[in-house]
Amino acid sequence: MALRKIPARYAGLVMPLLLSIFMTCVVSAISILRSTGFSGDFLHLWPSAWLLSWIVAFPVLLLVLPVVRRLTALLTEPA
Repeated sequence: MALRKIPARYAGLVMPLLLSIFMTCVVSAISILRSTGFSGDFLHLWPSAWLLSWIVAFPVLLLVLPVVRRLTALLTEPA
């Protein structure tokens, strides 16, 4: 059974969704490791830290992405 793909019109939401998931996963893991070390608390603390950071990051990414695209266009030559 093939996995149904999301229609292309939703790519503008899917890309920031995936980006925010991956980035907050890495950043929250680094933050927890830095503050507690790799202890038994890490696996207990990390999921809630990740979820909180993702809840903030995804809407912020949606708001900032158009500005970043414009700035990128100003700083780079067209293809």
